[in-house]
Amino acid sequence: MDGRAWIAVYLKGAAMGAADAVPGVSGGTIALITGVYERLVGAIAALDPIDALGLLALVPRLGSADARAEFVETLVRMDVPFLALLGTGVVTAVVTVANVVHVAIHDFPGVTFAFFFGLIAASVVVLLGEVSIETPGRIAAAIVGFVLAFVLSAQAQAGALPEVLPVVFLAGAVAICAMVLPGVSGSLLLLTLGLYDTMTSAVSEATDAALGGDLGATVDPVTTLVVFSAGAVVGLLSFARVVEWALDHYRAATLTFLVALMAGALRAPAIQISAANPEWSVASAGGVLVAALVGAAVVLVLDATTDDLNY
Repeated sequence: MDGRAWIAVYLKGAAMGAADAVPGVSGGTIALITGVYERLVGAIAALDPIDALGLLALVPRLGSADARAEFVETLVRMDVPFLALLGTGVVTAVVTVANVVHVAIHDFPGVTFAFFFGLIAASVVVLLGEVSIETPGRIAAAIVGFVLAFVLSAQAQAGALPEVLPVVFLAGAVAICAMVLPGVSGSLLLLTLGLYDTMTSAVSEATDAALGGDLGATVDPVTTLVVFSAGAVVGLLSFARVVEWALDHYRAATLTFLVALMAGALRAPAIQISAANPEWSVASAGGVLVAALVGAAVVLVLDATTDDLNY
């Protein structure tokens, strides 16, 4: 890839991270509509523990030109540069966007979730060309995907599980599915488990403590984030293989299922919009409509400007 494509990978990672920071929006959805989804899943599924051990064995010999060449070749074969750049975009966006989104959701919930609604709805429109329901199996996949996301989107509730580290680990393994399963929001899953505030608070507290130079205050939130990340790695490495297998053997049905998931997930922001506007007025309806149109425009512009890039 050229420099423009690498910059696009980072920006799309940042868009995925921003999406993962908000309930009802999936980072996997962003990966799918921006053209990096299949490469992401394939790269994750291709990560081989044996190759990783081989890399570690090469580290002491990196003074040798042959060892360096083998080291780089292995990294490229595992597509680590792509994953690292995309992951950097995800992490930086999560850290910088989480606090902003938290404020927006609490202070301007109606227009914020309307923006998310427009983003998801436009994503479905962009991907309609990938959907095929010409067989009974694909029809079944579409129905199952839509119903699954539609039901899940209404289940968010607080206090479902205790905030202990083993639970945080399991939550990371479950929530990361959003990275490889478009339509299902990791943040929405955390809401369902009652751990959304726990994780956003951990990000905020760790950031504030680090910027304030109070390293002692970073211990608890960083521990929470590390345990969550460990669970996410386990979940990601295992679940990505399932998705890659499905794409290899049942591509049309799998893509139909994924797009149907996204359509069903529209219920999540719709519920929040309704809750934020118990008494509709011309002004509130106009604000919601404009926000939804802006969200849709973001996706359509992103799709149009990056459609020529090959990942």
